Amino acid sequence: MAKGKQKGPKGKRITLKMAKNLIRVSFNGRRRLDLSKMGITTFPKCILDLADVEELDLSRNMLRKIPNTIEKFQNLLWLDLHSNQLDELPKAIGTLQNLTFLNVCNNKLTTKSLPEELTLLKNLRTLNLGLNCLESIPTTLGSLKELIDLGLFDNSLTGLPKSVKNLPKLERLNVKRNPLPELIEKEEEGDSIKRIETLHLVEEKDLCSSCLKMCRGEREELHRLEDMTPSSSKKLSFPLLLTPNSSAKDNQEEWRVR
Repeated sequence: MAKGKQKGPKGKRITLKMAKNLIRVSFNGRRRLDLSKMGITTFPKCILDLADVEELDLSRNMLRKIPNTIEKFQNLLWLDLHSNQLDELPKAIGTLQNLTFLNVCNNKLTTKSLPEELTLLKNLRTLNLGLNCLESIPTTLGSLKELIDLGLFDNSLTGLPKSVKNLPKLERLNVKRNPLPELIEKEEEGDSIKRIETLHLVEEKDLCSSCLKMCRGEREELHRLEDMTPSSSKKLSFPLLLTPNSSAKDNQEEWRVR
């Protein structure tokens, strides 16, 4: 009996008929081919016959590579590849001169795997590179003068080139959760003390046993912290706070009349 080659999962097979049935017309009149969440592991060759669509959604699949044949989609204005397994982008992506939206968030892209041809997308307005493995951003991205929205969050960036910071039309720049010095400084300057917004005063007899035990534990912890903190020579006094809500109790009839 001949031994067969062990193969990994191929993912869902997309046929041309299936793809045609997945074309939708969006509210702005564009035709979108929606192949998201289909369990695709390889780029379906059959969709090259549908290369005249304006929008292509291949997000939330298991794609590891986008072939250079993507260049056949010359009418593309909108391309969504987020949440795949991509560790590189094809050089041919630079031929999609009409692209205004490109989302490659949540992949495995590194700085080296970003092709220089990305800078040829002169009409790009939204570029999402968040949730990847980027350690730096190429200064050449500063040539994307039409960029309005740039996502760089959840990477390993320690700096941003001035050419990117000074993009003329940039309105939204998301760099959250990166080891950028300016972000670290803001975190250190921030008030780390958690402040109480609401204080409820109750008597011990009104608490159940578990709540009473928890409150006593927190009170003991507070006293422990007080002992560790240098105390002021002058003790604070709150003469009206003799019993819970004592002041409110005395005056509530007057408040009701008002």
